[in-house]
Amino acid sequence: MIWLLASILVPCVSALLCLATSSNSTLNRVLGVGGTVVLLANSIMLILAVNHAGGYVSFQSGNWAAPFGITMIADWLSASMVLITAIVGLCVAVYSLSDIDSGLIRSHYFALFHFLLMGVNGAFITGDLFNLYVWFEVMLIASFVLITMGGKRDQLEGGVKYLIINLLSSILFLTGVGLIYGELGTLNMADIALRLSTSSDAFLINSSAMLLLVAFGIKAALFPFFFWLPASYHTPKVAISALFAGLLTKVGVYALIRSYTLLFSSQFEVMQELLIFLAGATMVTGVFGAAAHYEVRKILSFHIVSQIGYIIMGLAIGSSLAIAGAIFYTIHHIVVKTNLFLLSGIISRRCGSAELKRIGGLYRWAPGLSLLFFVPAFSLGGIPPLSGFWAKFSVIQAGLQESHYVLIAIALIVSIFTLYSMTKIWAEAFWKEAPEGCPVEQNVKTRLPFALVAPCVLLAVITVTIGLWSGPLFAVAEAASTQLLNPDAYINEVLKITDHENTLVTHP
Repeated sequence: MIWLLASILVPCVSALLCLATSSNSTLNRVLGVGGTVVLLANSIMLILAVNHAGGYVSFQSGNWAAPFGITMIADWLSASMVLITAIVGLCVAVYSLSDIDSGLIRSHYFALFHFLLMGVNGAFITGDLFNLYVWFEVMLIASFVLITMGGKRDQLEGGVKYLIINLLSSILFLTGVGLIYGELGTLNMADIALRLSTSSDAFLINSSAMLLLVAFGIKAALFPFFFWLPASYHTPKVAISALFAGLLTKVGVYALIRSYTLLFSSQFEVMQELLIFLAGATMVTGVFGAAAHYEVRKILSFHIVSQIGYIIMGLAIGSSLAIAGAIFYTIHHIVVKTNLFLLSGIISRRCGSAELKRIGGLYRWAPGLSLLFFVPAFSLGGIPPLSGFWAKFSVIQAGLQESHYVLIAIALIVSIFTLYSMTKIWAEAFWKEAPEGCPVEQNVKTRLPFALVAPCVLLAVITVTIGLWSGPLFAVAEAASTQLLNPDAYINEVLKITDHENTLVTHP
């Protein structure tokens, strides 16, 4: 069980060490990166432990049996999310060595960075609904300080928008938790699922399902709650926005998937049409926002929204293939979106700006950067054989099997507009000649720091590897999908139920 506990303890200890050594920026950098290396090693051991244990690793704190104690549990989904979190954490920590200056390091950047990773991992492995709320608050506090770090006007404006809407999400989440606890007398998610599956209280089920949908939908940037994301993600340092882009909305997505395959699985069909509508609307609004903007990080921020729509499409369809596709899509998107944000920082360094009208010439003067950008950008657009093609193919195939033709049409049209947006960045920043005043020719004479390039190369390699050898990752996604759609094993692992009559009624 040590690997499960260490998923929280490693970033916690790393954060405390960074907090204690913040006056020494060199040591702080070493500890900041070193903590992510240890976390990655632990995450690999955790997923191996899940495999060895037959799909579940659980821990009851204080040796109090569930549902009375606090449960931590890892299955294929949560273990995979912890692993990809560690990979992204390591890449962003290395990138931060060059992107984050000593002043911000002394302002506890790496301590907040690791507290954020602790909150993310805690959300993935908790088996308790109230503790999920607690981990959300840990993430919110750390992310708000990070997004406003530097104190610039646009950062403060974006940070306030980010904070206000996420506080609203927290209030709605806590209201839903209170409603469930008041009626059921339990906060353990497995116990809640078991009790709700046999409950005839329609008000409790529907009201709590809607409250959690809105709360998690805000976190995931679902339509119509997405507006805070493109208003804030382009304002902080590139390393910070890359960390947010890769991880934070995916915690909301994870909570939605977990809720509607575990807590409300017996009532899934009641919510299915609403989820389908939200998926389509999220795809459309996100991609249209991206098409309308000409600043790289604003375009990428809107694309976070549209791609979340594809993931929710998989959840809304609800079949085994669809859920597996949603999980595959989530992991692909974390890798690709983190890399694109990191690359946007390199583009700014080379051209002096991220406004497409002010930059150009990168294909001529920085061919290596062109190749690095091409891989994640066109993977996001769904070009084969990159990972994005298989991610979209899987959810669209699932939609065909379940006859959701309108949703499929929307997904295909949005995919075309996504490719248009990526082509727009390519044409403006890379293909056209550098406009007058763009310093790209002078800037390319300065060698980029290894810390900026190495994470982008690693993430690009992962993207290509997932595309060319998608089988192993999709096998993990299928295993996670099988667990999610048959939650009896999850409930039995947590509650140690042996009576076959106390099983959960699952949706088809």
